[in-house]
Amino acid sequence: MKGYDFNLAGVKLTLLPSGALWWPDEWLLCVSDLHLGKSERMARKGGAILPPYETRDTLHRLQTDIEASGARTVVCLGDSFDDLEASDNLPEVEAQWLNRLMAGRRWVWIEGNHDPGPIEFAGTHLAELLHPPLHFRHIARVGAAGEITGHFHPKARLHIKGRTVSRPCMLFDGDRVIMPSYGTYTGGLQSDHSVLSRLMRPEAIAVLLGDPPQPIPMPR
Repeated sequence: MKGYDFNLAGVKLTLLPSGALWWPDEWLLCVSDLHLGKSERMARKGGAILPPYETRDTLHRLQTDIEASGARTVVCLGDSFDDLEASDNLPEVEAQWLNRLMAGRRWVWIEGNHDPGPIEFAGTHLAELLHPPLHFRHIARVGAAGEITGHFHPKARLHIKGRTVSRPCMLFDGDRVIMPSYGTYTGGLQSDHSVLSRLMRPEAIAVLLGDPPQPIPMPR
């Protein structure tokens, strides 16, 4: 798979241009923070009215990554839905699309803070997944190692020719990976935020999403 290759806990991994993480030896594709149904949830809660196409866009990119990789296992790393009600309210066309993607492969739903508990879709529902030597959970823990998490939707801010540019990114060091958000309608937390600075080692790398992904020292 084309992307940015790196190692964590002795495991070869690849960050794909879409923001998905590929573990080739295990035929495992990991995505984080899909936030499916965000436009529906915002409208239901009286927020901004957004074009209701983000779920289809996210599922289209996910289908492309699954087909390109031939993934046998898909791990959704939490906040797969914008809330639990959004999973119930997914339009039938999109629910069927998701079910087709799940068919014939192992599918693991990790609980997030937006979707804390089992949803109606099939698959395996876990608080976290230990797949030695890696540990998949939604929110990073200080002192953990071999950890792959999401939650923060990291972004990196760059100053280029008098302009400030912000790009979604993956953060990684010798202990952990913090995944970018895969969902279409999601914001992010800048890498220089104190929370991320405390979690990541001084030598941490930010890998900017794009084709190809571009590594830079983590902006602090």
